[in-house]
Amino acid sequence: MSLELEVAGSSDVGRVRPSNEDHFGFDQQLGIFVVCDGMGGHAAGEVASQIAVDTVLTYFRERKPRVEDNAYLDDAPLGARLLAEAVKRANDAILHYAEEHKNTSGMGTTLVAVRFADGIFSIANVGDSRIYLFRDGQLLQLTEDHSLVMEQVRRGMLTLDEARRSSAQNIITRALGTDESTLPDLGEFPAQSGDILLLTTDGVLRHLDDDEIRNVLLQLPSLEAASATLIDAANEAGGEDNSTCILIRVRENGERKSLGGDPQTPAPAPA
Repeated sequence: MSLELEVAGSSDVGRVRPSNEDHFGFDQQLGIFVVCDGMGGHAAGEVASQIAVDTVLTYFRERKPRVEDNAYLDDAPLGARLLAEAVKRANDAILHYAEEHKNTSGMGTTLVAVRFADGIFSIANVGDSRIYLFRDGQLLQLTEDHSLVMEQVRRGMLTLDEARRSSAQNIITRALGTDESTLPDLGEFPAQSGDILLLTTDGVLRHLDDDEIRNVLLQLPSLEAASATLIDAANEAGGEDNSTCILIRVRENGERKSLGGDPQTPAPAPA
């Protein structure tokens, strides 16, 4: 049987911020999914994240997406190369907009993006939004945060708990719209029936740890319910930032199944 996808997404302004600078978008037919978290004053972050989402989707909606020559991608698989080119175009579009609109100078956005084609997931990320894989009951983080505190964690200067409490957790070290040469991290792996990918901004992550996210995916029967629950839980825990997520589930054609496994098997309660 061939594999197909189902998808659900949610976004919320939260309980503190005056506006929602997150954006998400997808084209299920083309297998393209994007989540962005904007930054910058005067609503510039909202503009940057919208430009990034629109640019990536438009690139793949072109009749024949084209990869520019780029030495660092020569050995990368085609799916990753296409995502990298889409991200580059998004970065260029944000920089161009900022040049034309001086009041948006300094705006930028994180980005996580997924391409699904021929049973393969390609992924790209810039910034501290994340992509997770939920497979066989286990939650795996597929991306590395480009943030000051996570750089300190990787160097052994902070523990994960200290990073979660740090006042510097909002400082990111890589974002679209901040430099002409900004490059995404790339990855690629084969999909399996039952896989769930979570694309999420840090508005969810600052309030929910990996075990709590895993329990939501184990407990709830649908992508729509899980997506809404993740956003609601982030808000109930304080809602300090905008919260956005996309959930993508792989299944065989015609298959219907609960997220965590056999729907007749009770799932663990959330932590």
